[in-house]
Amino acid sequence: MEQTTTDNTLKRGLSNRHIQLIALGGAIGTGLFLGIGPAAVLAGPSVIFGYAFAGIIAFFIMRQLGEMVVEEPVSGSFSHFAYKYWGSFAGYASGWNYWILYILVSMSELTAIGIYVQYWWPEIPLWSSSTFFFLAITALNLGSVKMFGEAEFWFSIIKVVAIVAMIVFGTYLLISGTGGEQASISNLTNNGGFFPKGWFEKTESGYQGLLSVMAIIMFSFGGLELIGITAAEAENPEKNIPKATNQVIYRILIFYVGALIILFSLSPWETITTKTSPFVTVFDNLKGMHFNFFGTDVSATNLIANALNLIVLTAALSVYNSSVYSNSRMLFGLAEQGNAPKFLLKLNKSFVPTRAIIVSSCFAAICILINKFVPEQAFEILMSLVVSCLIINWVMISFTHLKFRKFKDQANIKTKFPSIIYPVSNYICIVFLLAILAIMTITGMHVSVILIPVWLIILFITYQIVQKNKQQKTV
Repeated sequence: MEQTTTDNTLKRGLSNRHIQLIALGGAIGTGLFLGIGPAAVLAGPSVIFGYAFAGIIAFFIMRQLGEMVVEEPVSGSFSHFAYKYWGSFAGYASGWNYWILYILVSMSELTAIGIYVQYWWPEIPLWSSSTFFFLAITALNLGSVKMFGEAEFWFSIIKVVAIVAMIVFGTYLLISGTGGEQASISNLTNNGGFFPKGWFEKTESGYQGLLSVMAIIMFSFGGLELIGITAAEAENPEKNIPKATNQVIYRILIFYVGALIILFSLSPWETITTKTSPFVTVFDNLKGMHFNFFGTDVSATNLIANALNLIVLTAALSVYNSSVYSNSRMLFGLAEQGNAPKFLLKLNKSFVPTRAIIVSSCFAAICILINKFVPEQAFEILMSLVVSCLIINWVMISFTHLKFRKFKDQANIKTKFPSIIYPVSNYICIVFLLAILAIMTITGMHVSVILIPVWLIILFITYQIVQKNKQQKTV
């Protein structure tokens, strides 16, 4: 039975440590652990520069969003600001675009979770383990916002510890000389230089060079905007959100750039394949070693394989946990705007939007049916839509911030947490994202680009239907 409260206001239950680790968890995902391999093959060590530059763009976008949510820490985040400062369709489109984006991400992560579980227990059906974690994470989010924050805190701790351990061990291998003859900082510039594949070149097998992989690199930072969704439930948002946002830039430098510098130094970049990453290089150096656990001899190879699987499983659970949370709060914000059914505004006794969580989770559960009945090509199309939604999301945040600042400046209101080099940073972000679309069109990801106007047309048509229904109700 649903026990509800008459107070339809989200409560501030996320502490400073929750906000800090939620922001950090959004910056660290499977894109860091597994997604670097394909980029490294096409660009070599220059991906280090690519991650640094993309990290700066992501930081600009976070600061733009951060300025808005610190000024007005409300549910719905950038959908609220687009609705208020840009227009009703902008609010409708940004909100539903974000919701669909993370429904699709939830579906892919649920599938990944099932695959990771099968590594240990191949006899367990994919749908079975996906269903178990679907129910467990949904139940966790239905409890209270503190339960979500606590789970995300520990998920992020595991990822952070794993990366720090890799960096420390990789540094030890370089300094001590135990990493082998091939381990040297000179690997960053040997074997064709820092840009061995150039900036952007066409070959018989396709395009290569740093620019050709910028789309892959940029999408690794998807999820950073989660910090804006937490604003309505963050304790002391004027202090905690700026602190978490500002720390993102050096976390990116440490966890992405720092880790890659160490790991690319351990062996020539040519040893990396599309199915591996520089992290695998660290593990290869441990082959042949054995550890003794409680009298049991364990090979390093088996230990590392299990550790890797635990890390990527944790990353997938973290992303899915965050998706359930952010989708329900976005749906709650849309309901407040009148762009989603009002019954979604109901909160339980812990001030959690249970109906928004259940509705979002039901749509995410469709992945179980897709895995069983729909051809693989259909799921690939859905993932193309993820790329499209992500680009729309980032562009709308930067553009909405321009509208927001124009309104505040005209009203002579000085914001508490101004973004960096406004409005130059906004135009840099927008131009960069449009350039990413151009590169995607050239390099074979044109389906994702084509889907953007198609998706916007669908959003506009549904918006017109919603507006018409509103007008009929008021007559």
